[in-house]
Amino acid sequence: MTYCVGLLVEEGLVMVADTRTNAGLDDISTYRKLHHFNVPGERVMMLASAGNLSVTQSVLSMLAEGVAGDDGEPMLKLTETTTMFQAAQLIGKAIRRVRAIEKAGFEAANLRFSISLLFGGQIGNEPMRLFLIYSAGNFIECSTDAPFLQIGEHKYGKPILDRAVKFETDLYDALKVSLVSMDSTMRSNLGVGLPIDIAVARRNALDLEVSHRIEAGESYFHDLRERWSAALRAAHRAIPRPPYGPAAH
Repeated sequence: MTYCVGLLVEEGLVMVADTRTNAGLDDISTYRKLHHFNVPGERVMMLASAGNLSVTQSVLSMLAEGVAGDDGEPMLKLTETTTMFQAAQLIGKAIRRVRAIEKAGFEAANLRFSISLLFGGQIGNEPMRLFLIYSAGNFIECSTDAPFLQIGEHKYGKPILDRAVKFETDLYDALKVSLVSMDSTMRSNLGVGLPIDIAVARRNALDLEVSHRIEAGESYFHDLRERWSAALRAAHRAIPRPPYGPAAH
């Protein structure tokens, strides 16, 4: 399984992804799911992936080498796009191209063509944006009313994001909440696990402010997990007993 989350707040963009990939209980590996396509001073772009690893790698390679255009148009790389919307369209086109190439093989092996991507960043003076791109190549965009998007095993980490994140949330509070969301997912699904890749980009900086991998045993993340567990236990104890049953009378 996979869990990736992107938060677009007033000050900038946070993206967090786990690295666990498994093809069965005895075949667990670590692969990077959070990728950067940056030209400092010109653009900062992050791409987080979930789904079939071979499909993801093919799409990433095509974006790096160039996606063939329609009707004789030249190939275009992700780092050559001029707007984030054009870049999201190019990613969708790359997914459809890989699907066309691999379709027969997937159908013959009775495999599902599965990929979803979080794509966020900023090019030049245009606004910072965050998209969720589906396996059909279509996409939706993050809004100020709902300033986060998720892919993969998202249900366990969503409640904390719903309650704690607003567009006005401080950038590093957004990072903290996203790590709590990741911990909640890891607690409930063994298919999501360390290491965790994180990236932070401040609006209009056009470069990464943070690019870091949290390894097992890292003190901050261990402390965050323990503090969050303790806070939940304390909140549970502080809530009055339900006024039902014999003891309530």
